[in-house]
Amino acid sequence: MSTTGASAGPPPGSRTGSDREDPLAALGSLPGVADSVESVRKAVDRVYGHRIMRRRSNEITSEAALRGARGSAALSGADWALEEVRRRTDFSGDAEARAMGAALRLTAEAGQLLSIWRQSPLRVLARLHLVAAAHGAEQVGRPRQAGETADEPLLDGLPLPSPAEVSARLDGLSELIIAGGAAPALVTAAVVHGELLALRPFVSHNGLVARAAERIVLVGSGLDPKSVCPAEAGHAELGRTAYRAAFDGYLSGTPEGMAAWIAHCGKAVELGARESTAVCEALQRGAA
Repeated sequence: MSTTGASAGPPPGSRTGSDREDPLAALGSLPGVADSVESVRKAVDRVYGHRIMRRRSNEITSEAALRGARGSAALSGADWALEEVRRRTDFSGDAEARAMGAALRLTAEAGQLLSIWRQSPLRVLARLHLVAAAHGAEQVGRPRQAGETADEPLLDGLPLPSPAEVSARLDGLSELIIAGGAAPALVTAAVVHGELLALRPFVSHNGLVARAAERIVLVGSGLDPKSVCPAEAGHAELGRTAYRAAFDGYLSGTPEGMAAWIAHCGKAVELGARESTAVCEALQRGAA
């Protein structure tokens, strides 16, 4: 489903037979995936069941957004302390500052795009890239074209799919999202995240956009409707090495590799939920 270069498999939505109706649902039956889905559900339920969530959920959402942005930026090379992110007001300086600013803008924008995602995911992706890039160059807000490259240091060395392949696979992914289906939210979010990383459809900010899209799926699906379980923070806690290793599993397209990537994304959501649980506990103690 997700390999690149000469060995690329068919894009999402291009399967035949009964798989064509809901190809993502089959991923839910891979070994270990059901356990990951259940573990995520329990972690999310613990946050939503906390007494602080009933009175101060807006504060938890705001804090989760900040921590999620910080985590996503860390994976893109801007590994700042949380207090530094709170303190700074200018994110227009060096490359790290710009990456952090892009992550913060994307986190704020993602919540405004939930109603559009299920009808026009490609429009949402274009908007996310426009927000991340924050300037009017002609490459912004559209998939890269022939002769253009993608800047994503964490994925240096990986073959870059051609613009034609990018277009076909984005169309397939869009069709799956619009059609909906029975796949668990974690599975859909992991595939959206992995597919966008694999394609690197834009000239820049692909990792940030992929993680913002994962957030949109998790929130829009109803798994995390208040956006208090920042998977981006969990991905950062697991580390860049583990992130890349799990993503290599997605690229392999094997059942084992896909299951490992989904499990990794599930663990990230659980860690994000744990962060918000800790924030709830701090608020309850009057320490924050």
